[in-house]
Amino acid sequence: MVSTAEDRSGPAAPGGEWQPKVVAFLCNWCSYTGADLAGISRIQWDPSVHIVRVMCSGRMDPTFVAKAFEFGADGVIISGCHPGECHYQEGNYKALRRVHLMRRLLDGFGIDPRRMRLVWVSASEGGLWAETANEMARDIRSLGPMKAGA
Repeated sequence: MVSTAEDRSGPAAPGGEWQPKVVAFLCNWCSYTGADLAGISRIQWDPSVHIVRVMCSGRMDPTFVAKAFEFGADGVIISGCHPGECHYQEGNYKALRRVHLMRRLLDGFGIDPRRMRLVWVSASEGGLWAETANEMARDIRSLGPMKAGA
């Protein structure tokens, strides 16, 4: 699938207002379970945030983020276990190092680094997940849609 300038404008809400596309890569063991807890607890988060489950935040390849933006995402969340609590021992530290690298790469490509966020959410923090998703969607709305050339 190739993204076009029309795709980048994002879907319109029923009232015709632009809605962002936020892709959230969540680790299977903590963050995804936290998002599931939010759902079970009926804590709502912004529907413009779309979840992709990955086994570990340390498995997040920088190309995943690049592809998300290439295919029309306006923002990306990467979320994993709290430092020291990774089910794969040090995956979240690996994710932290990669995010620092990705921020520099995004800036080099002309993409505002605020469009990507790394957060630690445990399985028991459904409320924190919903708050994070809502905050990211709100921040992306204030930044506006990605430009076709970015």
